[in-house]
Amino acid sequence: MPSLFASYLRMYEPLTAFDRERQSFWRRYAQEGRAVAPSEGPVRQRTVVIEALGAGWTRLPDLPDEAYVLETDDTLLVCPWNLRVRVAEAALSARDGVPPVLADAFVPPVLAGQAKAVVEDWRSGARVLEHGVPRVHEQIATWGVPLRWFVLFEPAERHFVTEPGRRALRYRTEISRARRRSSRALSVLRKTVGEAPITEAVEEAARWLEEFHPRSVVELDYGGLVQLLSDETLEADDSPALVARGLAGLSNGETEAASAAYDKLVARWRAVQLLERWN
Repeated sequence: MPSLFASYLRMYEPLTAFDRERQSFWRRYAQEGRAVAPSEGPVRQRTVVIEALGAGWTRLPDLPDEAYVLETDDTLLVCPWNLRVRVAEAALSARDGVPPVLADAFVPPVLAGQAKAVVEDWRSGARVLEHGVPRVHEQIATWGVPLRWFVLFEPAERHFVTEPGRRALRYRTEISRARRRSSRALSVLRKTVGEAPITEAVEEAARWLEEFHPRSVVELDYGGLVQLLSDETLEADDSPALVARGLAGLSNGETEAASAAYDKLVARWRAVQLLERWN
């Protein structure tokens, strides 16, 4: 499960994006007040998974259907956790590139087999025919924020909270705006730097956006990273603006301005990533 020092990119979809059974379930879920706040979600996710797995990590448990819920303009939007699938994918990823002996120690073959079956069932077969291609509504990045995520937002969409016992920083926008921004960014990058890693990363984000309902809402949540940064640092955060400045520089042929914005952004988030080694 993810570190608490993590950021999150979430997609909230309207109920109409789900089949009738899911619509009824999520409507009741919200009405009964069962939804978990994003500030509490990561700890809740970790606790639920650890308790369900039990000692020995030898089985893939059934996990409860949970979600973050957002109400805006009299519309209910839902960001499902899909915990069982995410645990299965994490189990398989933990075995990638690791010698068999170590892989079996971390993720026993019996669990790997169960995880593979869950992922394959989720992505193919009768489930897809009945419900459509499954969507992962939440992406997680530990010890930092992927630079491609900032492409989707503007500074005016920031919401910074400093209250007793609660600090949070998030950016939130309509998916239509995020799609336009990623499309413009891709156009600039392809013309100026070609098929570079940054271009591929932004293209990956753009493809992810295309999976969701056109009335969805996208959210970038700094999550536990706010624990690592001071109020002054968070107040001054202008990462989306730096990305926009860099793209504008590339588009106008101002390579020095583009490089300066990019270098400042990379240095800022590298300093956060280095805290993992000190931890």
